[in-house]
Amino acid sequence: SGRRDVLIVASVSCIYGIGNPTEFHKSLITLDKNEKISRTRLLHSLVSALYSRALNEFQRGTFRVKGDVIDIYPAYADTAIRIQFFGDEIEKIQSFDPISGNVLSDFDSINIYPANLFVTTPETMQSAIRQIQDDLVKQVDFFQEIEKPLEAKRLEERTELDLEMIRELGYCSGIENYSRYMDGRLPGSRPFCLLDYFPKDYLMVIDESHVTIPQVHAMYGGDRSRKEVLVEHGFRLPAAMDNRPLKFNEFEDMQNQVIYVSATPADYELEKTGGTYIEQIIRPTGLLDPVIEVRPTMNQIDDLIEEIHKRVELDERVLVTTLTKKMAEELTKYFTKVGIRTRYIHSDVETLERIQIMQDLRLGLFDVLVGVNLLREGLDLPEVSLVAILDADKEGMLRSRRSMIQTVGRAARNLNGRAIMYADKMTK
Repeated sequence: SGRRDVLIVASVSCIYGIGNPTEFHKSLITLDKNEKISRTRLLHSLVSALYSRALNEFQRGTFRVKGDVIDIYPAYADTAIRIQFFGDEIEKIQSFDPISGNVLSDFDSINIYPANLFVTTPETMQSAIRQIQDDLVKQVDFFQEIEKPLEAKRLEERTELDLEMIRELGYCSGIENYSRYMDGRLPGSRPFCLLDYFPKDYLMVIDESHVTIPQVHAMYGGDRSRKEVLVEHGFRLPAAMDNRPLKFNEFEDMQNQVIYVSATPADYELEKTGGTYIEQIIRPTGLLDPVIEVRPTMNQIDDLIEEIHKRVELDERVLVTTLTKKMAEELTKYFTKVGIRTRYIHSDVETLERIQIMQDLRLGLFDVLVGVNLLREGLDLPEVSLVAILDADKEGMLRSRRSMIQTVGRAARNLNGRAIMYADKMTK
């Protein structure tokens, strides 16, 4: 966009490989009102930017032509763009609703970005195709030498089909697996990623850093093991392994200024600060931390039921954490049996269903939500006034200091927030 006051919200997937920013910007199409440009030249530019002509359905990444009007549906937008010509001059630039066709606004100038991140020039494309063909011959010969004819045939057929698509359309399904050739990178070199598109003086804010940093650490290894299987069985060329997330040291090298945000920072973040860090004493809500009680595990379920009834009378909600998924399901059955409206949530529950369960809890369709490890970071449930941690003295990841603080924090959004830990001994 050319602007510097931009806020970008991204997941850890921002370290995955994408196209070369230099090649991407070369395919940027800038159009101005009253600009002299032929309709044919604009159509060629759109095709070079990997837009395809809409034959039937007008969808993202396509364009359509009606006389002196070209409609473009950018791959990244909810609205479409209409370019109206008068001869070889742009008369109007408008945005419109692609469903209703209603004009939304007029522009004096507009940027149209490529339909695919892996866009490249024709010269680079031809060079990449030659390299892919050379590596294909080598890998097929390798499979033949080690007596794997099935893998050799699979790789040859799959790659030749991809090459045909690239020659005809400029891209293919899974073109990111050939990104090393498109970018002109050496084997093993790091891929371009979203961070390459930022200015040098950008600021990175890593939220819930005690969880995010380990995820970044693990992403390269997980991706590598999956790609090795694909290469071993002839589904991809070895170059596919260079379409990968950044290694952790590469991620660190690309940082400028970083703010780590966490209620429970890990050792990595604390070491980075050199012992100098900022604590947020006053919460945005103005509420104090929840009161924490430690009670014996003897008759913990009966004691918890009594506490739940108190909260239900006040139209408040309760979160309960157990050690295993089986325990969560069994406890839910027991609570339901004694007349308490209860649901459970754990990793076997589909993501969209989890969101609905959380919404139902807030709406009061049930009163108690039982979970294992998901009732932690990122859950803002102001209706929850009690968090109960069963078997809090069982040592392990689910009952570590950071896990306990994060779980207790789910009651910090309510004025009457309270946490009860059922434990018989002190653990480290």
